[in-house]
This record gives sequence, C-alpha cells and structure tokens, in this order.
Amino acid sequence: MKSSNSYARIIPVMFAFFSMGFVDLVGIATNYIKEDFMLSDTMANLMPSMVFFWFLIFSVPTGMLMNKIGRRKTVVISLLVTALALLIPVVGYSFTFMLLSFSLLGIGNTLMQVSLNPLVANIVSGDRLASSLTLGQFVKAIASFLAPIIAAWAVITFGDWKMLFPIFGVIAILAAGTLSLTNIKEQPIEGKQSTFSECFSLLGDKLVFMLFLGILVHVGIDVGINLTAPKLLIERMDMTLADAGYSTSLYFLFRTLGCFSGAIILARFSAKKFFIISVASMVIAVGGLYFGHSLLSLYICVALIGFGNSNVFSIMFSQALLHLPQRNNEISGLMVMGISGGAVFPLLMGIASDALSGQIGAVIVLTICVMYLVVLAPKIK
Repeated sequence: MKSSNSYARIIPVMFAFFSMGFVDLVGIATNYIKEDFMLSDTMANLMPSMVFFWFLIFSVPTGMLMNKIGRRKTVVISLLVTALALLIPVVGYSFTFMLLSFSLLGIGNTLMQVSLNPLVANIVSGDRLASSLTLGQFVKAIASFLAPIIAAWAVITFGDWKMLFPIFGVIAILAAGTLSLTNIKEQPIEGKQSTFSECFSLLGDKLVFMLFLGILVHVGIDVGINLTAPKLLIERMDMTLADAGYSTSLYFLFRTLGCFSGAIILARFSAKKFFIISVASMVIAVGGLYFGHSLLSLYICVALIGFGNSNVFSIMFSQALLHLPQRNNEISGLMVMGISGGAVFPLLMGIASDALSGQIGAVIVLTICVMYLVVLAPKIK
C-alpha cells in the first residue's frame, strides 16, 4: 500500500518534470521568431536572454518562498506561471508579447528548478531518491526532445509552428491541477535559506569562482548550440527551418544518452577523467563546426556537443559541494544562479554573428566557452 501511495504521488511530480523541459523550446522558437519578424541575430537572441536572466534574480527569493509556503505549493505556482507564459502567444503574437512570454517562462522555470528536486525527497528516500531524480531528468529531456518535432509537425499540419505553445500550455495546466490535488507530507527544510550576499561571498574562493564560471559557460553552450545548430544548417545546407530544427532534437537525444551513460561511467572512472573526455568531445565538435559543410558532419558535431555537455554540470556542482560541504546552502544557491549564463552567451553569439555576417561568429563564442572548460579541467579533483 505504501508503495502504491508513493507511485500515486510520484506520477504528478514526473508530470511537473515534463513541464520543466518546456523551457528548452526557447531554442527552436527563437529561430522561428527571427524568421517571422525578420530580426537580426542580436535581437533574436534577446529571447533566451529574457528566459535565463531570471535565474540570477529569483533563485534565492524562491528558496525563501519555498520555506514559507512549502515545496508542493511552490511547484504548483511555477506550473501556473509556466502555463500563463505559454498561453500568451495564443492571445497575441508580437515581439513584445514574446518577450513577456519568455520572461514568464524563465520565472516559472526558476521557481520549478529550485523547488521540484527537494519535493521529490519528500516522496522517496535513500537509494530510490537518486534513481527518481534521474528519471525526472529523463522525463524533462523528453519534452526538450519533442519541442522541435512538434513545431515542425505544426508547420506541416496547421501551417503554424505556434501550436506548440497551447499544446504545452494545456499540459502545464494539467500538471498543476494533478499536483495540487496530490497529498504530499513535507519535511521541514534543514538549515537557513541563503541570502544574496552569502551566496556571492563564496566567489572569493578561487575554486568556487572557477566552478561558477564553468556553470555559466555550460549553460551558454547548452542554449547556444540549440540556437546556432539550425541556423548553421540553414546557412550551409540551404535547409528550411522546419527541417533544420531537428538538429535541436538530435542535441537533446545525445544529451539524454550522455546523462544515462554518465551514471554508469562515473561509477567506474574518476570524475576528473570523465570531465576531460566530455570536454575533449566538445573541443573536437566545435572544431568541426568551422569546417563541416555536409549534413552528416554537422549532425556528428551537434551530437558530440550534446554528449559532451551532458554531465559537466553535475560534476562541477558536486565538486563545489565537496569543496565546501559546510556551505551547501550557499553553494546550491550560487550554482542555480549560474544558469543565468543562458542569458549572457546567446546574446554575445547574436552580436558576434551580426558583426561577422554569419554563424561563424556564434561558433567563435561557443569555442571560447568550451576552451574555458579546458582550462577548468585540471582543477577537477
């Protein structure tokens, strides 16, 4: 009976994990918005910046809210904010409306990232917790993988890629409804919530500072390749956006495969060795983006970046926690703030692409991000 009750509670939570993946539609959506409004790369790349900027602002306040109203209610609020964000394009489709939509999507995802994983800890514990969190990330990846496919299907079937938004919006509403009706007994959150000053004070530690920058560039690579891969295929292969968008799904497919294989590999090899292997695969792939002019070569590069970028976040996060175990609250808050790198680097990629009149500018910024991870590799213990 206890097991069946546990399953009854974990299913709505996995529904929420699926909704967490909606934030990754920003990559393919930005390319369609760029085409629809004939935007420069710089203006188009403001879209993901509006999503990930809020991680810098709302990560610590979300922890405070979670302490006050509980984890489940915080996740429900995050789902409702996400649903509102996804329904705005249905009401009106303009550049201003899309900036508002993506801002709300970022705020909702920040709320969800901070509160959803701790909520799982109230349902399962011990050895099952790690597997449940892994399952959650896999479910999230399914949404990330499906977004470009649904957009392409909507273009073919309805002649409108924006059908993606109401489909995901309805799912977010259903997730909020099922979770709000689910009874979850919450344990009190241990330790006091970190303040902004306590989180940022840790940047005075050299290793923590380097790992924080590592999180920034990791998310920059993640969002950047989702924006750049379709543009490269359009630029070099003269493909339609609907066809080029499948490169984003390919990235998430190999990122998901990398997460699962990483759990096995890290049980056999040291984190340092696997980090070096992961970064090496990205170095090879980014190098290939300069010279690849066939569909196969570009797909291989995107797949290698997906695999290489799949485990670096968890390795860097754990290194920071192990470095200062007595400051785990502050470390966690700081690393979540690092997701705001998704606001910085895509914008730089857009500026560089406009300056050089081609996606080679974005590839140069991607290269800088990857080379920073090369510099960081010797610091991994």
